[in-house]
Amino acid sequence: MRFVDPVRNPYAPGAGQRPPELAGRDRELHAFDVVLERVARGRPERSLMLTGLRGVGKTVLLNTLRSEAISRLWGTGKIEARPDQSLRRPVSAALHMAIRELAPHHRAPDRIDEFLGVLKAFALREDPRKPPSKLRDRWQPGIDVPAATGRADSGDIEIDLVELFTDAASVAADVGTGVALFIDELQDLAADDISALCAACHELSQTGAPLIVVGAGLPHVPALLSASKSYSERLFRYQRIDRLDRIAADLALTAPAEREEVEYEPKALDALYEASGGYPYFVQAYGKATWDHAPRSPITAADVRVASPEAEAELAVGFFGSRYERATPAEREYMRTMAAMLPAVDVSEAVATSEIARALGRRPASLSPARDALIKKGLIYSGERGTVAFTVPHFARYLRTQPAE
Repeated sequence: MRFVDPVRNPYAPGAGQRPPELAGRDRELHAFDVVLERVARGRPERSLMLTGLRGVGKTVLLNTLRSEAISRLWGTGKIEARPDQSLRRPVSAALHMAIRELAPHHRAPDRIDEFLGVLKAFALREDPRKPPSKLRDRWQPGIDVPAATGRADSGDIEIDLVELFTDAASVAADVGTGVALFIDELQDLAADDISALCAACHELSQTGAPLIVVGAGLPHVPALLSASKSYSERLFRYQRIDRLDRIAADLALTAPAEREEVEYEPKALDALYEASGGYPYFVQAYGKATWDHAPRSPITAADVRVASPEAEAELAVGFFGSRYERATPAEREYMRTMAAMLPAVDVSEAVATSEIARALGRRPASLSPARDALIKKGLIYSGERGTVAFTVPHFARYLRTQPAE
């Protein structure tokens, strides 16, 4: 018999924190390896879009793919899109980092300086159609070269981004490698920035330039890209990141435990999969709570039952509650009505907006402000016209426990 030591608990239910065993993502990792290898050989390749609900590990996978690119000596940069923030500042910072990674391998420092001048011009240029950025939103690049003129400085984000990406790819081609720009929460980009990103990726794909974009976002990202540019359906390689199947979920729990010489009884794994639904964040949360409560190995189904209320309480505060608190009373009423229409199994299903209006005794148009605000806050999404679904798995189950206001 071996005691289970809480100090040696291997599970990591943190936002974007890599789990001890990245299970069930071999297909995505292999696909990215193929992309890197094809680009390295000068073959045309599409940029990549990872989509899925919250809690399925998109950010973890994005970071893992970036590590893979770095190991191939690519220049990389990562940004997290934010609502109402221009793409210029974060993209400038990310590409600055990427080119700094490539600079030691480049034989012509003047070429690096030339690109940095273009990057500086892009970063400092304001869009003449929009009000000036607040000082705190402007990027202050630590670049000693003067800003270039006549390149990536028109003020039109679509023109400028195409030119900036083209020049960054040219620097990477000089050293026989590539540049990868990773964008998390892609659904939060403004419509103009999404359009510019598509145009830049389209230009690069036509020329075979060694720069790719790897984006991650909610399930409606493909619809946003398609609405921006009709050719986006053919421009990106889309990969839906879903919950883990039973084999992968078990591996995510048992592999770290075995390294600590701890085992699970089969019925304990049954109970953990039923509680977590296979969603990676929940697998880690229930695994951590169960480990902390289990007195000895093997961990049993009884240990899972004892620990589950603590895991659920922590999720209610940190994962569900923090999102629920961001909603107004009207928005909460809208979500509770959605939740009441979903099956008790709480699968991720869409609900017709007309049905929500009928249940509330309201006209659909009168509920548009609440719906639009919830989409902007990232609590629901519209995968197709006239329907909405929760971005967070098991959120409906949580909402059913909340009192009406």
